[in-house]
Amino acid sequence: MLRWRLLLGTLIVAVLVGLCWVDARSNGSGVWLLPVALIAAVLATGEMLALLAAAGLRPAPAVVYAANLLVTLSGWTPWLAARKSLPGGPGAALALEVAAVAVAVLAVFFAEMWRYRKPGHAIANLAGGILAIVYIGFMLRFAIWLRLSYGIGALAVWIIVVKMGDTGAYTVGRLFGRHKMAPAISPGKTIEGAAGAFLFACLSSWLAFQFLVPFAVTSTTTTGPVYGWLVFGLLVGGVGMLGDLAESLLKRDVGVKDSSTWMPGFGGVLDILDSLLLSAPVAWFCFEFGLAGR
Repeated sequence: MLRWRLLLGTLIVAVLVGLCWVDARSNGSGVWLLPVALIAAVLATGEMLALLAAAGLRPAPAVVYAANLLVTLSGWTPWLAARKSLPGGPGAALALEVAAVAVAVLAVFFAEMWRYRKPGHAIANLAGGILAIVYIGFMLRFAIWLRLSYGIGALAVWIIVVKMGDTGAYTVGRLFGRHKMAPAISPGKTIEGAAGAFLFACLSSWLAFQFLVPFAVTSTTTTGPVYGWLVFGLLVGGVGMLGDLAESLLKRDVGVKDSSTWMPGFGGVLDILDSLLLSAPVAWFCFEFGLAGR
């Protein structure tokens, strides 16, 4: 299983980096990655709804799907503003993004009002629906902002750092893990594995900023100081690990091992995206405040 996971993990990173390379040759709109983001949003939403259903929460599925697509798509409004395709400029783009989240939340409320028959389920369904929107659609927007604001190099280094951190945690944990890190949530995760995650994340961050980001010649990203690369690895890799634990918490609470079983060794789409979703805003803030570059 270890060999298969390492092989498949490397393949996933290679495919994602390849898509990033192709997208870099586009007009800066992220057009090649747009279908990937929307497909990921749909598949992850389906798995999240299944987890919620296992916990007895059943928000209106069609509304949650549509809301996550709307919130994800709203991440492209800054690009439209920059291309002057959106009247009002950056202020209008921000207003539309906020409006998309507000509309999504209102839609969940309206759906529960429409379906309401008796007490006992509305608040739980509202909470589950809004959680799905924030966890998936809202977090995916930060990945879109990374691409549109800081170029393909920023997006690629974020993916590489997070996924190599995952690989380091699994590899070192399997080979040397002795001390459980969070046994009640994820019995397989160890302190040694966490150390491996930080090591792999920092090393891959240094390599990516040193060689990959400068190679992405169409990127507007400029790299920051070396210590910033290492801090980026620590922060993004660490939050990526917390993202993995966060999804483990959801699965443990409803008694399932994987969000789905369509990919042996990894589980489902949420099992692949978990570390990426929560680390996306951290990566974006690192670039936004100049820690990793501009």
